[in-house]
Amino acid sequence: MRKTAPVKYDIHSLLLERWSPRAFSSKEIPVDKLQRIFEASRWAPSSSNDQEWRYIIGFKGDETFQKIFNTLTEFNQLWAGEAPVLVLASAETISPKTGKAGTIALYDVGQSVAILTVQAEAEGLFVHQMAGFDKDKIREYFELPDSVEPLTVFTIGTYGDPSKLHPNLQRLEKSDRVRNNFDTFVFRNKYGEPTDLFNSP
Repeated sequence: MRKTAPVKYDIHSLLLERWSPRAFSSKEIPVDKLQRIFEASRWAPSSSNDQEWRYIIGFKGDETFQKIFNTLTEFNQLWAGEAPVLVLASAETISPKTGKAGTIALYDVGQSVAILTVQAEAEGLFVHQMAGFDKDKIREYFELPDSVEPLTVFTIGTYGDPSKLHPNLQRLEKSDRVRNNFDTFVFRNKYGEPTDLFNSP
């Protein structure tokens, strides 16, 4: 199933076709594809090159996968268990260079996951990121240090059969892709004042 973004301006096909499905096949992912996906994430931009991203990966049927799955909200458990891979993305919030805490680590992890997602698209795979999980359980299950902040759980896999989804999820799967207009997030002169950059065709 394709859900091409209805863009106003041409963008790269990997971004045009990237979306977050819930219908996943349990088919295993070739190791070399996963290696390239995490290699891409490794080369994300990073403030002071601190590289604060930390991943815990689980494969369907193993203990790590089950632990991650157990932390998901009931809604996410309706579909995420079919994916062959579940990953926890966390941030090391203490800089190894300065020993000080900061918030830039969260931004850097976001960049790392974003680049991972685009590489997954290039590999013919899909990623679906989730905020709906229990951080306290994650901390307990994986013995995260206090300095490590769990940020998102995501699936990696190939597209599955949407007819196997709960009826409510099937409707979400087929819904149109939408985004806010540029004037809601690109400003000039001051916050909230739209730029005229997008007034011309």
